[in-house]
Amino acid sequence: MGLGDDIKNKAQEVGGKIKEGVGSASDNERLEAEGKADQAKAKAKQAAEQIKDAVKDAADDLKD
Repeated sequence: MGLGDDIKNKAQEVGGKIKEGVGSASDNERLEAEGKADQAKAKAKQAAEQIKDAVKDAADDLKD
């Protein structure tokens, strides 16, 4: 995974946590739900990147 992608995904996850917290504190259910959705998207992207890295590493191992 590229460092830039990793940083963007982490930033999206942290931003989602902040949105969720602000939404919860202010009884704003829509904002809280958006925060949870942002976190889920970020985690899905991170998982996809990890899978791509694992496949690439496995392919590299087969070449050696």
